[in-house]
Amino acid sequence: MKQIKSWAQYYVDLMTKLGLVRFSMFLAAGIIVLAVAIQMGVTLFLRGNIDVIDFVRSVFFGLLVTPWAVYFLSIVVDQLEDSRQRLSRMVRKLQDMRERDLELNTQLQENISRLNAQIAETNRAESLRLQAIEDLENEVFQREKAQLHLGERTALLRSFIDCSPDLVYYRNEDEQFSGCNRAMEELTGKVEAELIGLTPFDVYKQEIANKVVETDKQVFASNEPLTYEQWLEYPDGRKAYFELRKVPFFDRFGKRLGLLGFGRDITERKQYQDKLEKASRDKTTFISTISHELRTPLNGIVGLSRMLMDTPLDPKQHQQLKTIHLSAVTLGNIFNDIIDLDKLDRRRLEIAPTRIDLPAFLDELETLSRIQAEQKGLYLHFDRDGDMPQFVMADGTRLRQVLWNLVGNAVKFTDEGGVTVRCLSHPADEPGKLALHFEVEDTGIGIPRAQQEKIFAMYYQVQGKKHATGTGIGLAVSRQLVQAMGGQLYVDSDPGEGSCFTAELEVACAEPVLQEQEEEMPSLDILLVEDVELNVTVACALLGKLGHQVQVARDGTQALAMANPDDFDLILLDIQLPDMTGFDVAKTLLERYGDSLPPMVALTANSTGDRQYYRDRGMQDVINKPLGSKAVREVIGHLFADLAEDEADEQADAGNQDALLDIPFLTDYADTVGKPVLLSSVDLFEKMMPDYMAVLDSNMIAKDQAGVVEEAHKIKGAAGSIGLRRLQQTAQLIQSPDHPAWWENVEDWIETLRREYPGDIARLRRWLLS
Repeated sequence: MKQIKSWAQYYVDLMTKLGLVRFSMFLAAGIIVLAVAIQMGVTLFLRGNIDVIDFVRSVFFGLLVTPWAVYFLSIVVDQLEDSRQRLSRMVRKLQDMRERDLELNTQLQENISRLNAQIAETNRAESLRLQAIEDLENEVFQREKAQLHLGERTALLRSFIDCSPDLVYYRNEDEQFSGCNRAMEELTGKVEAELIGLTPFDVYKQEIANKVVETDKQVFASNEPLTYEQWLEYPDGRKAYFELRKVPFFDRFGKRLGLLGFGRDITERKQYQDKLEKASRDKTTFISTISHELRTPLNGIVGLSRMLMDTPLDPKQHQQLKTIHLSAVTLGNIFNDIIDLDKLDRRRLEIAPTRIDLPAFLDELETLSRIQAEQKGLYLHFDRDGDMPQFVMADGTRLRQVLWNLVGNAVKFTDEGGVTVRCLSHPADEPGKLALHFEVEDTGIGIPRAQQEKIFAMYYQVQGKKHATGTGIGLAVSRQLVQAMGGQLYVDSDPGEGSCFTAELEVACAEPVLQEQEEEMPSLDILLVEDVELNVTVACALLGKLGHQVQVARDGTQALAMANPDDFDLILLDIQLPDMTGFDVAKTLLERYGDSLPPMVALTANSTGDRQYYRDRGMQDVINKPLGSKAVREVIGHLFADLAEDEADEQADAGNQDALLDIPFLTDYADTVGKPVLLSSVDLFEKMMPDYMAVLDSNMIAKDQAGVVEEAHKIKGAAGSIGLRRLQQTAQLIQSPDHPAWWENVEDWIETLRREYPGDIARLRRWLLS
């Protein structure tokens, strides 16, 4: 088939190339030749010879057939040409279509690739979307879990904050409350919703609010936490002492939003501090009492032994008397150290310069030093140098204590040799003053250089071959005493060669003054309640010498029988009696006689020095035993200084109920409303008084004068409304801050109120029921 197409294409191409005429001629010649050849071949095959006719017939046949063949071939060629052209066009179209198909196929492939990429991207995106959804669901779950946990923690934190007894609150930059806990709600009397948006001036009193806002400003100005203490007041008037801490707080961008406040009630701690201070005062009083009571006879021993040493004695008696004298002096020095140790602990050591006779002072020091030195067989050199005036202004007690301590130590730590005391004086740089220079040098064991400063520390004792003796407080107290007097105390020493202690100070020169005459005290009728015969003898002798008349009750029963207010001006009441305590006696007498009872003063050998303790139990004062004339004079002077002026009035008022109750008012009130109504008012007052006193005490602890006055005003009004005149008058004193020495007396007035109101209420009830 391909060959036919090739021959046909060949003829078509040849005819096209030769043209129709030449092709016809060529074709005719070809046909004639072909016809002749065929004719010749057939004739030869059939007849064996060839004629001319055969040749002519073949030519003729070729000429006859040639036109038709040409025509046929031309038609065929034309058709073939048309077919070829159509075919070419179709081929071109097919080629175009193929090219387009290829292009489309390429585009399709590209589209397929893109589609596949899009599908892959879509699948990837879908996978990511599903992953994102899963992550989102997980995040939502975690957030819900975290939110739940946060809610639980928030609730726990809120519960913790609300359950906390401490104040917790926060305020914004405009000083407005933004939230608080329940403790703060109790303090302000407002729930949190009411408190939000209020300022301190809307919540607290002006004075409290001013300090609150002032401290807020300090926090905002410094952006630093601030801790301070302040009294705050509850809605019922109670005051509490708070330790407050304020802290600025910021958002995550560092912008300050306001402050957080925390407050802890430290009222009890403050009360404990006050009690500690009171205990310290009690300790001081106790120590002072011991000093007074023991040093009084001790001074007698020192003075009498010194006088006896000037009398004719044999050597043994003289030596024994020296021992007594030295022991008494040493014991006195120990008392001084104990007292000053207590004052040093409280930073209350005071120097009281007085005029002292300097030569006499040095003579006394020399005498004591010589006795101490001779007691151990040591020599004593006492040197004085310089122009010394007769009198100087100095605390002789403190200076004597220091020098006695230095001399005592020198003798104590010297076994051989002796002690040298030097007193040097010269004018000081400041006019009118004298520089005193005391040296106490010994030949004793000496002090190592490394320990020479340590020996002035409290309780320190030098460690050496010789066993340490003493308390280790003498030098510490001595140095601080010298420093308090404006001087200095130091030591120069070498081990085995002795020590030299030097005290330097400046004193003012002074002129002597005449002694003032003692003030005369009134003569009193005194009931002494005491069971110990020796104490009775001493007390009666002392009181009789002071000009008083004394009657004695040996126990509580006798005291109750003898204590007639008309017979005595004063009752001295021992606390430890055989049959009852002095407090029992005082309570019974107060219930029996009330205001008409004369002053009662406690006598005790175990006094804590807290007079208020005895006043709370009905006593007006306390004296420590054994009685001393000075203590008795002070108490009587305090209680009866105005006796001459007030005796007539006091006798007239004794037993008068008008001093206790407002009788006219009560009579009119009872007639108007009836005694049952009045009794119910009395019951209400009795029920309210503990709360009144609690608020009053808190205000006193806070030193809040306005609060004290306000609460006293309430008590005054309440007491006056039921005719309790004495309580009303006492409350009037408390609510009068302009009263002279109000702060000095208000505590006593409050204690009087506390002590008297139960008895006054009982007296009022008895009057109403009578």
